[in-house]
Parts: sequence; C-alpha cells; structure tokens
Amino acid sequence: MPLDPSTWPTGRLLSSAARRIEREFNAHLDAWDLNHASLPVLVHLAVQDHSQRELAAATGVTEQTMSRLLARIERLGYVTRKPHAEDRRRHVIALTEQGARVLREAADRERSEAMVARGLTAEEMRELRRLLTALVAAHPDPSDDDPAHPPRHR
Repeated sequence: MPLDPSTWPTGRLLSSAARRIEREFNAHLDAWDLNHASLPVLVHLAVQDHSQRELAAATGVTEQTMSRLLARIERLGYVTRKPHAEDRRRHVIALTEQGARVLREAADRERSEAMVARGLTAEEMRELRRLLTALVAAHPDPSDDDPAHPPRHR
C-alpha cells in the first residue's frame, strides 16, 4: 500500500488516525499508570459505586478482564473493593479521593482536545467533529450511552 496517506482508503485513514491519537492519549495517561481501558472505569465510579459485573458490562469487557483492571487500579489507590452489605459474594467498587483527583487531572478536556486538534484549524476541527458525529450516528453501538464517555469529555 502506498505511503502517501492521501491515497489510502478512508477506513485506513480513520483507523490510523484513531490508533495514533490513542497511543498519544495512553502516553498521557501513563503519568497516572492509567490507560484508555481504565479511565472509563473511574468515570463510571465517579457517578456511583458499582459491582465488578456492572463495570464489566458498562465498559464492554469480560469480568475476568475487569478483575485484572480493578486489581491494578486498586493497588494504585484509585478504587476500593468492599463486600456488599447484603450479599457477601459480591463486592462494591468505589472511587477513592485519590482516584477522583486523578480522574480530574487525567481526563482534562482541553488537553485531550489539543491532542486531536493538532495540525487542524478551528474550522477544520468543527468540521471533523461534525463528520465524526455523523459517522457515530450512522454506526450505533450500545456503549454510545455509556457514562464512561460523558458529553463533557468528548
């Protein structure tokens, strides 16, 4: 395939841009030992406490994957796991004060927008957002209403 991106199929362009921005965003999140998978968990927990099963369903991962992710962010002090009051087989996952602080810092909208907007004018950025919104609307996904991606962070 040619190296000139202007000759690439649109799907490859979109995928390549998304991967590059995701790598840059993960490098940003690395300052807090987070990644694109752990940040939505903190966002969910900022709204309310959840069980591991609820978090897995809300973020679209398996319970086993969520278990590993929670163990990691629990070691970092961002969440706590406590037995459920009525059902000792379940655990309640809660965001700690440190986790809330890290979420505010790591999910800073201006910094995230700057990563995406680099190389674009303000008008081009508005047009990109308009086109991406149209694409998202044309390709619905159950996670579209996911509080892990609240409108203020888009």
